[in-house]
Amino acid sequence: MTENPEIGSQTTINGIKTNYHDIGEGRAVFFIHGSGPGVSSWANWRLNLAPVAAHGVRCIALDMAGFGYTDAPQGLQFSRDAWVEHFAAFVDSQTQDKVSIIGNSFGGAIALAYAIRFPERVDRLVLMGAVGLDFPITQELDQVWGHVPTVENMVALMKIFAFDPALLNDDLAELRHRAAMRPGVMEAYSSMFAEPRQDALRALASREDDVRQLKVPTLIVHGQDDRVIPVDVSKRLFALLENSELHLFHNCGHWTQIEKADRFNTIVGDFLT
Repeated sequence: MTENPEIGSQTTINGIKTNYHDIGEGRAVFFIHGSGPGVSSWANWRLNLAPVAAHGVRCIALDMAGFGYTDAPQGLQFSRDAWVEHFAAFVDSQTQDKVSIIGNSFGGAIALAYAIRFPERVDRLVLMGAVGLDFPITQELDQVWGHVPTVENMVALMKIFAFDPALLNDDLAELRHRAAMRPGVMEAYSSMFAEPRQDALRALASREDDVRQLKVPTLIVHGQDDRVIPVDVSKRLFALLENSELHLFHNCGHWTQIEKADRFNTIVGDFLT
């Protein structure tokens, strides 16, 4: 048994050793993390998996290809389609039933793209601070994707993510920095979101016409004070998705699932069940 809580179960998907966490029983709910340096599914969702599972669902959170403790195979061209294909194969390996998907930021872009490509597989969708659509890249997102790995820079990034600095401490920054500096991790990360990063953002985003066609029930969640992904992106998604509801949180940045964990877990759990 590993002492590192970020390491869960392991499976091989399309030749990629994939790390994931599996909590609870019932209908499958998949969680897709964001794209901050040193990120993992556990780092993103550690405050949410068990509370949401308590609503009677099975919560499964994977590290996407090139992130966390999932491999970044030599020669893999990181792209939205490659991530969607990895995720789709992982979903199929876990269940053949319809699933719900919760996507955070980058994960929201993947969740949305998957739902557009495989609408028959999706029962419900939750988009949290999602990239989703194209928008003029913020200075803060450019800073996240262009991260130069030092502890000081990690502290600066975390101040961008969270509205309340009380959530931050040097130990957390050191932990995320060490995760980002594991062999091969930063090299893979740098290749994912190369300059010009507006092009990288556009490549992740879905087309408005495709989004408009989605009929799946969708919960959209966003922090009103998010400096990384503008709240207007979620308002645009809400306008396009006719079967959606939008929840905005005041005094909340890009980490809604952490900054407002209790309320987030309740809203999401109720929506899923």
